[in-house]
Amino acid sequence: MSDTTVHPVDEKIPTPRLAALGFQHVLVMYAGAIAVPLIVGRALKLSPEQVALLISADLFCCGIVTLIQSLGVTQWFGIRLPVMMGVTFAAVGPMVAMAEAVPGLDGARAIFGAIIAAGVIGIFIAPLASRMLRFFPPVVTGTIIAVIGVSLMRVGIGWAMGGPAFMAKIPDPAHLQAVANAKAAGTALPFGPTPMVANPNYAALDNLAIALFVLAAIMLIAKYGRGFIANISVLLGIVIGGIVAAALGKMTFGKVASAHWFDLVLPFSFGMPTFDPVLIATMVLVMIVTFIESTGMFLALSDLTGRKLTQQSLTAGLRTDGLGTLIGGIFNTFPYTSFSQNVGLVGVTGVRSRFVCVAGGIILIVLGLIPKMAALVESLPQFVLGGAGLVMFGMVAATGIRILAGVDYKTNKNNLYIVAVSISAGMIPLVAPAWTQHMAHSLHPLLESGILLTTISAVLLNMFFNGASLNQDSSEAQARHAAMQAEGGH
Repeated sequence: MSDTTVHPVDEKIPTPRLAALGFQHVLVMYAGAIAVPLIVGRALKLSPEQVALLISADLFCCGIVTLIQSLGVTQWFGIRLPVMMGVTFAAVGPMVAMAEAVPGLDGARAIFGAIIAAGVIGIFIAPLASRMLRFFPPVVTGTIIAVIGVSLMRVGIGWAMGGPAFMAKIPDPAHLQAVANAKAAGTALPFGPTPMVANPNYAALDNLAIALFVLAAIMLIAKYGRGFIANISVLLGIVIGGIVAAALGKMTFGKVASAHWFDLVLPFSFGMPTFDPVLIATMVLVMIVTFIESTGMFLALSDLTGRKLTQQSLTAGLRTDGLGTLIGGIFNTFPYTSFSQNVGLVGVTGVRSRFVCVAGGIILIVLGLIPKMAALVESLPQFVLGGAGLVMFGMVAATGIRILAGVDYKTNKNNLYIVAVSISAGMIPLVAPAWTQHMAHSLHPLLESGILLTTISAVLLNMFFNGASLNQDSSEAQARHAAMQAEGGH
């Protein structure tokens, strides 16, 4: 008989199963992990070799910070939940703006300096941010988690479609020279934003068929598989989809052949960082956004795993976001946060052991040091991942809906207003992505995050309607706990 005193979060799993479950987490977050270095590297106009260095450093640091977060290092760092860490997309807009203002190595050093400073500041302000936990009763957390899931659905659908509907069109040399001349003369630019062209492979029926095939495979394995096989249904579905894509000539291995077998990740490979106060202030703002979004992820994991989130554990988790950002700046990469994609995977598999993410962290470190293996994973087409994304990201939204189902609407109709308005606020950036174009650029990191808008709206409306006492909605919390116990905690 198993030791019932061991919480499922702390369960030790045999190594072969641990490796497979960890690799499943890596596949889920890999595309998102490498997207940011690709975007920022191109904005900085770095060479292909330098962009490859950014990707290797990113994977290496993803692994290190994942180990710290899920395994825990002293009482100060690590939330000790099944968390995979990756580069936050909240920082992409500010970093691209910095890169376009100062491209090349000078811009890279300025970005890394701002990231290092923001990481240090983040470590110190994490305890202040964690004190907001009492403002997150079930009506707030359920709404936030539901919007996180809906926001992620856009990513999963985008993967299934095979990439963006429109791609940036490269202007001809004459246009580029005209822009350079206009900038030098201080006159109006000859054209506005970068022109876009339709992606000819967007929503191609054969790619969509493979995405649906992957989704069907995952559903069949989840229903008819037993034990461990059912737990790795997402991994098996992705592998089957990859085999089909390769057989149809849609998955190539040219990058694998040209990649190096081994490459060290060293600190300050782009030179010593520079510290600009304005850039640092911008990245600190990004850290605050990250803290708020991470709080939502941690609350979702708390509900999925059945482990209570305390102020002390939340502080340790947020402090690790700051430490990860500091490590990222030192090793030539970017700010880190818990990856919401992997929260859905915990819900799909029902495997709550944090050591699965420890295994995933080790795999990421290996991928960072062995570019050829990383290139093999990168070769997987996005539409293969799309089939898996639909079920995983939907699971996050379903978790939020389950929490909201335990909220008292009968005797407190004001909770309906909190949910309705907050979800609407979170949809603004999704349905109107250009809604900030007439607002100050410094506000864009705040206003372009649907998760952040939902969080602010839900917290403020809950304070307005229900107050902010420490024991508010205790009956709802008890109801949610009872529902979790009835469901087995997941």
